[in-house]
Order: sequence, then C-alpha cells, then structure tokens
Amino acid sequence: MAASVENPVLAEGPSKPLKKQRASGSGLGRYVLVRFLLIIPTVWILTTLVFFLMRITGDPITAALGGRLTKAQLQERIEAAGYDRPLIVQYFEYMGGLLRGDFGTTVSDNRPVTDLFLQYGAATVELVFFALIVAFAVGIPLGMLAAYHRDRWPDAALRVFAILCYATPVFFAGLLLKLVFGVLIPLFPASGRASSSTELLMSGVVGPTRIYFIDAIRIGDFDALGDIASHAVLPAIALGLLTAGVFLRLVRTNLIGTLGQQYVESGRSRGVSEFRLVTTHAWRPALIPVITVMGMQIAMMLAGAVLTETTFEWKGLGFQLVQYLLKRDFVAVQGIVVMLAVIVALTNFLVDVIAALIDPRVRY
Repeated sequence: MAASVENPVLAEGPSKPLKKQRASGSGLGRYVLVRFLLIIPTVWILTTLVFFLMRITGDPITAALGGRLTKAQLQERIEAAGYDRPLIVQYFEYMGGLLRGDFGTTVSDNRPVTDLFLQYGAATVELVFFALIVAFAVGIPLGMLAAYHRDRWPDAALRVFAILCYATPVFFAGLLLKLVFGVLIPLFPASGRASSSTELLMSGVVGPTRIYFIDAIRIGDFDALGDIASHAVLPAIALGLLTAGVFLRLVRTNLIGTLGQQYVESGRSRGVSEFRLVTTHAWRPALIPVITVMGMQIAMMLAGAVLTETTFEWKGLGFQLVQYLLKRDFVAVQGIVVMLAVIVALTNFLVDVIAALIDPRVRY
C-alpha cells in the first residue's frame, strides 16, 4: 500500500521543474509585452495633460505674440493655425499629428519642433551621458566603501555626503562649482559646450552626430576632444552628483544585505578577506537595484538637465525649453516636453527589460 501511495508522487515529480521552466520563459515574454504596452497610456496621459494645461491661458498665438501684433494680425494668424476651432478638435488634430511624427511648428521662430530635437537633443544626451559616468564613478565605489566600513566613521561621513548630493538643488550645485572652479580657481570653463573655435570646427563636420565628443573622435582632433571634455566637467558633476548620492545609498544598503548571505559566510569561514568578499563576490548582486532604478534616475537627470543647461549655458533641449517658456511659445514647450516623456518612457522600458534578464524575480 505504501508503494502504491508513493508512485503517483514519484511520477509527477520530474514534470514540475519543466513546468517551472516554461512558466519562467513565458513570464519574461509577458513581462516585456506588458511593460511595452504601458508606454502608450503613460505617454498619452502626459501628452493630454500638457496639451490642456498649455491651453489654459488661451491659444498659443496670442500667448506668444500678443502685444506685438495688431488684433487683426493676431486673428489672421489664429485662423491660419486653426486655433479658432473647438479645443477638442484641436486636441484630436494634435494627437493625429503626433502619430505621424509631427510635433507642430514653433510660434516665435516658425520652426518645426522636430528640428529642435535634431539640433539640440544630442547636446542633452551628451550631458546625461557624462553625468551618468560621474554618478557611477562616485556612487558605486563610495557605496562599496561605506558597506566595507559599516557603522564606523567613514560610513557615517559617506552617508552624510550622499544626503547632501541628492538634497542639494542642481542649480545651486552648478553655481557653486562655477564660482569655485570657474572663477576663484579657474580650472575648468564655466559655460558652454566648447570654445568658439571648437564650435566652429564642429559646425563643419560632414554628417555630424551633433554629439561633440563623438564627432571630435571621428575627425581625429584630440585638442578639440580635450576642450569638449573640459567644458563638460562642471555641468556633469553638478548633474551627476544628484544621482551619485542615490547610487551610494543603494549600493551600501544592498551590499550590507549581500554580505550576510550564506555563500559570503562560507567564504569568511574559509578565510577569505572582507575586502575581497566586498570587491569580488558581493558587489555584483548589490548592483541589481541600481539597474532597476536607473530609468527613474535618468528621468530625474533629464529634469535636472533643464536647470543644469541653463546654469552652464549648455545649449541642449533643457536650455531651449527655458528660452521658449520665456517667449511663451507653448507649441515648442509642448513638443519638447512630449519628446522628453517619450525618451523617459522608452528608457524605463529598456532598463526594466535589462533588470528582468539579470534578476528573474523582477518578472513576478
């Protein structure tokens, strides 16, 4: 009787791991699909909010050119642009244009908004890239150091440093860096993406990417590359420290948790030094949360880029966004905000997929 009771269990046993593997594979595909589909309502909701908020003060023509044109001229421009039609009609026309890749035309200088992305988007991408380098170079090693010296004075000092990093406003950090390292101790340029001679050189590059350091490498001009790098130091530090503080705290917390795992304790029992456990065996699992929140941090960087670019006169999308806000050119503002929303949504999607590939627990 005992054998007859156990046989069904033994027969079912081997099939369970196979079912689990199939569920795991389908779980990843389902997770990726759901995350991708969530991009659509996210961008749609933000686009709708921006559209109607921009219309609270009236039509964009009057907002941008009111007081500079006569009433007859304003009315003519309003009718030509279709802003005299019902708001809901304008909304559906705008959404239809977005689906065709048409983000509208600026009111103040009559340029397609897509031209702004092509001309200034690369500058913002370049700044965020440099800022991410600073965030990783500062946040991860210092987080490991804090975990290694847990509950001792270096750990306390580094935690205070992390709080200062993400609590200090970006514009204040930028102004402070400009004052100290651009004026009092003039080690780095305090404004611009490059010197005027390098700007002129970059404008003559054939088939430019408009990312200066890539174009400088392409043409093999290392003097220009050094000039571009020196101009990027202060804005990259100002923007990168914001995220470095978050990375430092995440790495410290998760590394301390990893150091308590059984496989680490086994290494200690075999005489492996604490330093080697931190730098070789335990730090990689501690990076998974960093990868998971990276999408959100890139979104914060894009938001911070508006203030950073304005502070350092770094002519990217953030800088232009402020200029168009001052001009009350709501068509340009609307288009730039929507494009930044698309970039953030796609970045979050890619980061979520990478995190799911690294850590299967993210899928469930």
